[in-house]
Amino acid sequence: MKSKLDLMSALGWVLGVGVIIIGCTLTRDMTNGGLNFQPGNLINFYDLTSVVIVFGGTITALMVSFPLSQLLKLPKHLKIILFPNQYEPEVYISQLVAFAKKARINGLLALEEDLNSIQDPFLKSSMLMVVDSVDPEKVKQQLESRLDNLGERHSQDSAFYSKGAAYAPSFAMMGTMFSLINMLRSLDDASTIGPNMAIALITTFYGIVIANLILNPIANKLNVRHEEEYLCDLIICEGVQAIQAGENPKFIQERLVNLLPQYKMKNVKTEGDE
Repeated sequence: MKSKLDLMSALGWVLGVGVIIIGCTLTRDMTNGGLNFQPGNLINFYDLTSVVIVFGGTITALMVSFPLSQLLKLPKHLKIILFPNQYEPEVYISQLVAFAKKARINGLLALEEDLNSIQDPFLKSSMLMVVDSVDPEKVKQQLESRLDNLGERHSQDSAFYSKGAAYAPSFAMMGTMFSLINMLRSLDDASTIGPNMAIALITTFYGIVIANLILNPIANKLNVRHEEEYLCDLIICEGVQAIQAGENPKFIQERLVNLLPQYKMKNVKTEGDE
């Protein structure tokens, strides 16, 4: 499995930040109706109190909701999003079909010499169980346990960011309430109304940006990565059990190809084509 930069994720974040900056600095000239770019306007969108309430509140809520180990996975998750492993189910199918052909002709023990050439750890350990003549029922249980654990682990990872996306707007609303309370307490001083109202809106702005540009996209992309890995692991599970059962390679290939999304099926050569 190779890793390479996911341009869509990187470009999405860069463009998202760019759009926000343009929105903060671009103003309309009321005299001629034109647009003016004013970088100095960015300072109007910074407020330390709002940062503490929204960012600090979201992080502390996540600390209460999840173990520390989950919080420390952030660098790993960013790497998965920006530099994901390239899962190619078509390659797994071709490899498993080749193993099936060899096992059908020379027996399962003949596959032992191919184990060192397998790069995927899960495929390698699965084929090793087959070569070692582990009971088929135990092999099935082991493989299904892998799929269950994979789904549970990945769902917890994405839930971390989904929860954070729910917490951020809530703390933004809390900051807005603080500002409105301060504004109402000092209505007799008209000079405080504008600043307090600005802070109220800035906290809402922070919550929306954190939830919809950072946390929700991370949660969704982790789910996408899960689906990619899960499909390949499912192909491995089905293929390995079929090889151990001595099924026909052509039948194995047809079964595995049927697990693919429709748009990927055309990329796999059938036994007859070969």
